[in-house]
Amino acid sequence: MPNAELKEIVWVDNFYQLKRAAANFSGLPYLAVDTESNSLFAYQEQVCLIQFSNETDDYLIDPLAISDLSPLEPVFADPRTEKIFHAAEYDIICLKRDFGFRFENIFDTMVAARILGRPAVGLGSVLEAEFGISLDKRYQRANWGQRPLPPAQKSYARYDSHYLIPLRQRLHAELVETGRWELAQEDFQRLCQTSVPNPNHPADACWRLAGNTEITPRQAAVLQALCEYREIRARQSNQPQFKVLSNSALVELALASPQNMAELMEIRSISPRLLERHADGLLRAIHAGQLNAPPPRPRRNHNRDEELSNRLDALRNWRKETGQRWKVESDVILPRDVMQAIAEANPRDLPALEKIMESVPYRFKKFGTDIIAVIH
Repeated sequence: MPNAELKEIVWVDNFYQLKRAAANFSGLPYLAVDTESNSLFAYQEQVCLIQFSNETDDYLIDPLAISDLSPLEPVFADPRTEKIFHAAEYDIICLKRDFGFRFENIFDTMVAARILGRPAVGLGSVLEAEFGISLDKRYQRANWGQRPLPPAQKSYARYDSHYLIPLRQRLHAELVETGRWELAQEDFQRLCQTSVPNPNHPADACWRLAGNTEITPRQAAVLQALCEYREIRARQSNQPQFKVLSNSALVELALASPQNMAELMEIRSISPRLLERHADGLLRAIHAGQLNAPPPRPRRNHNRDEELSNRLDALRNWRKETGQRWKVESDVILPRDVMQAIAEANPRDLPALEKIMESVPYRFKKFGTDIIAVIH
C-alpha cells in the first residue's frame, strides 16, 4: 500500500531549480513521469507541465517558464533509470515533439495492465483495483496553459505520477509470475521508438521527398529521421522548413549517410554555416535512422489487393482467437503495424518472417510458426 503521507510539492519554474532537480533524478532506479498539455485550449498544443515523482518527492516542472529544458535530456535517455508512465505513447510524442527528447528504459503501467488482461486500464481504475485509491479527475480537461496554476490543480497533477512507482512494482511482480515480463519489455522498447506524427511529415514522407531517386529502405529510414530533425528545428526557430535545410540536402545526406564530421564535411549541399549550426544534430539523426525500422512504402493498388486482404483477415482471426485464450485484447498478441507488415510482405518461411518481426522478437519466438501457417 503506498504511503499516504504527502510532502510539499516541489515547484520548479527556473533553469537553476531545474538543474538541481535533474541532478536529483540522475541515476535513480525508478522515476515516475507524466505530462499535461493544453490541447483543448490552443491551435498548436504544447506541454504545459511535466510531473516527476521519485520514492519521496513530487516535482512539477513548468516548461512555460523555463525556455531551456536541456537538463532533462540525460534523464530521459539514461538507461539506468526506468521512467514509469501510464499510457506513455502520448506523453512521449509530446515530449519528443516539443523538446526533441529521446528515451531509454520505459515502463508503461497501462501497457502492463493490458498484457495482464486487466478489464479496465485507466489510471484511476488500476489504482482503485490495486490499492483502493480513488483519484479526483475533475481537472482532466482543465487549461494547463494558465498561470498561475490554482493549488487544487497542482495537487491534482501530482497524483498522476505519485503512485506510479508502487504500481509498477505490483504489476512487474505479476508480469514475472505469469511469464509475460519478456513480452512487456518488448512493448516498452517499442514505446521508446515512438515517432511524432505530423500532417506535414507522415510516416512515408521520406519516399515522397526522395521522388524518383533510387533509395533503399535503410536510406529511407535515415531520410525520415532527417525530416523529423528538420521539423523540430524549424518549429524551435519559427522558420519554414526549407530555410532550415533544403529537400535536396536531406536526400543527399540520406544517400551518403555520413558517420562522422569528416564525412559530413564532404556533403556538397551542407555549407560551412549549416555545418556549424546542424552538424551534431544531423549526425544524431542519421544514427537514429540507421537504428529505426524502415518506414512503410506508400501503398499502391495492384492485383494482389484481394490476396493481401485475405491474409489480413486470416491474421486478424488468428490473433483474436489467441487473445481470447490469453485473456487479452488481440493487439497484445500482435500489434497492428506488425500484422500489416507481415500481410504485405507475405513471408514464405521463418527466416523471412523473423526479419519483418525484428522489433518483436518475443512474439516471433512465441508465434512465428503459427503465423506462417495462418498466412499460407
